Amino acid sequence: MEQDFDPSGYDPGAYDRPSVAVDCVAIGIVDGEPAVLLIRRDQPPFAGHWALPGGFVAIDESLEAAAVRVLRDKAKIGDMPVEQVHCFGAVDRDPRMRIIAIAYRALLSPVRTRALRLTVGECLARIGADGRLYHDGQPIALAFDHDVIVAHTLARLRDAIDDAAFALVPCRFTLRELQQVHEAVLGQPLNKPAFRRRMLERGGLRGTGDFEGGRAFRPAELYVQLPKD
Repeated sequence: MEQDFDPSGYDPGAYDRPSVAVDCVAIGIVDGEPAVLLIRRDQPPFAGHWALPGGFVAIDESLEAAAVRVLRDKAKIGDMPVEQVHCFGAVDRDPRMRIIAIAYRALLSPVRTRALRLTVGECLARIGADGRLYHDGQPIALAFDHDVIVAHTLARLRDAIDDAAFALVPCRFTLRELQQVHEAVLGQPLNKPAFRRRMLERGGLRGTGDFEGGRAFRPAELYVQLPKD
């Protein structure tokens, strides 16, 4: 901050002041498909429609802190790492007023996904291979431009899946589980030998010497992600 700036001569009312919000895209893998956490709106606009958990940014709050707060208060997901995805600022994206939304991505591990206690007004909507969202087997449209936000977030996730996939598997995982996450996000099958070779050659993995249990056939080795430098 400039030390000699005198705010007494500055009129903030001389400029438009759009509101800023955060919308949180919490994604997990459910039955081999990516799924996103939605909340049904109970007030206009778009009352009764499904929407991403979102909220306005307080004047003394950072964007990331707002996203963490929204996930904690509205989605009951605490202590969740978030990553900024994109800014959505279409003039007519919200019928109430000019609102600029910053999208944040949160990746739900299998443990976090299973721990969700969804109420009647919450759901994990599947993202189908056609890119549409489904709840109880039926396609749904989201409030505001949240369909666009989900699509953009999924596209960014696909671009970074080799690194992001580790947040979507258990902390100890098999290469089969890692491949299944890749296939779910990418929406296509992958060649097993080629995938295993690529994952092992790129580094970042360490075999634990332990093997999965409860398998009638030869159990697979469990791996962990190595910490980044």
